[in-house]
Amino acid sequence: MQRSLWWAGLLAVVLLSTTAQAYDVNANAKADVQQALTTAQKSKKPVLLVFGADWCPDCRALDKALKTGKNAKLIAKSFQLVKIDVGNFDHNVDLSDRYGSPIKKGIPAAVILSPDNQVLYTTKAGELANARKMSDDGIYEFFKQAANQVTTLKK
Repeated sequence: MQRSLWWAGLLAVVLLSTTAQAYDVNANAKADVQQALTTAQKSKKPVLLVFGADWCPDCRALDKALKTGKNAKLIAKSFQLVKIDVGNFDHNVDLSDRYGSPIKKGIPAAVILSPDNQVLYTTKAGELANARKMSDDGIYEFFKQAANQVTTLKK
């Protein structure tokens, strides 16, 4: 019995350690944003910053939704995506502040930047903070509307 529990515990540790993280705590977010802006200048796509943390169920739900189906296609077609870890609201806060402090009302939060680093859109009222209750269609419509709004601003 103890041997089975030991193996089960070992398996759990291995599985948890290999689970991909949605928000990389070791990433250099400022460098990632700069790289995305450089790429955006060439592709003429706006940059989508998504602020979140792996401890946050809504952040994980949004990350999963953005990687699948029509949401993944919309994001790839419309944006240069950068995910930014905010830890326990103690990591990359200066980056959030630079772009209007979208994390003040909860995470996940989003900012859309023009290729020349101008804020085109930012969540201000925790619009994505209930992402795990949003359907894939709801998330799609949110980002589709944001993409359309940004396209209208560029004209």
